[in-house]
Amino acid sequence: MEEMLTFALAKGRLAEQTFDLLENLGIDCSQPRNPGRQLVLRDEKTNIRFILVKPSDVPTYVEHGVADLGVVGKDTLLEAERPLYELLDLGFGRCRLCVAGYPDAPGATVSHATFRVATKYPAIARRWWAAQGKPIEIIELHGSVELGPVIGLSDVILDIVESGSTLRANGLTVLEEVAGDISARLVCNRVSLKTKRERIRWIIEGLERQVLAGAGEK
Repeated sequence: MEEMLTFALAKGRLAEQTFDLLENLGIDCSQPRNPGRQLVLRDEKTNIRFILVKPSDVPTYVEHGVADLGVVGKDTLLEAERPLYELLDLGFGRCRLCVAGYPDAPGATVSHATFRVATKYPAIARRWWAAQGKPIEIIELHGSVELGPVIGLSDVILDIVESGSTLRANGLTVLEEVAGDISARLVCNRVSLKTKRERIRWIIEGLERQVLAGAGEK
């Protein structure tokens, strides 16, 4: 039997779209599609194992070699800053990472001493405003970040934006774009790429063919 490969995936849309691609390579994803309470699933035929984790934990599992491969949003990679190989842009889950707020939010006149930023990406926020030489107070939120400016908790937010409909519904607008190329990425553990090179190359080439075919259809 071929050596085992382990994927770290987060439940939800990115995982479902990843399963679609992997099934086209002949990998049985029926178990991870319907895991019940199980967190570790396997396709015995191809000897590929799936572990289902929180999105923010995918880079951690891959970095430590518990998983050989993972699929995760570029926003999560930017926040985590883990030493991983980013192998392929899978082309789905596209969005932008933006600063948003009321139109006059970036101005110098604020009602308090410190410029406040609500975000689920504190590391990215620190780097972004540090590069501008601007001191900020980070208010870390994990729910509806848009509430920050609406209720006066923060001056702006830093968050991913897809259609922008939630921002508009709350009177907010995109003020700056921090990263416009956010999408699902295939990442790999550095040691695994050496020790399981042939199996991982098979995965990369199979996924890349589908990504290129999809791009050609647009």
